Amino acid sequence: MFPRGSGIRSANHREGRYVLVPDRKAVRELLTRYASLRIAQAERHTPATARELDDVSYTLCVMMGTSDISDAIAKADVLLLTKERSAAADTDGENGLTLVG
Repeated sequence: MFPRGSGIRSANHREGRYVLVPDRKAVRELLTRYASLRIAQAERHTPATARELDDVSYTLCVMMGTSDISDAIAKADVLLLTKERSAAADTDGENGLTLVG
């Protein structure tokens, strides 16, 4: 349904509707990139970093279905934590820390 590598898959919702669910790996990579860019921007503001931070923020918002980056990060954290807890295994070394306090 969606191009391979797009970071989005569909899941059949219990009411027969399809719900778009972002790929956990893509979300994790975007959150990591977002955090790195925020740090880089805090250390030294450059126009290139600002543009890239805007792009990553926009992409996170679109993937998580929000228009606010704080909401997108919170939803991404919930998605990652919910999926990990339901799997009952922490195989990729994450320690449960979130980007939103």
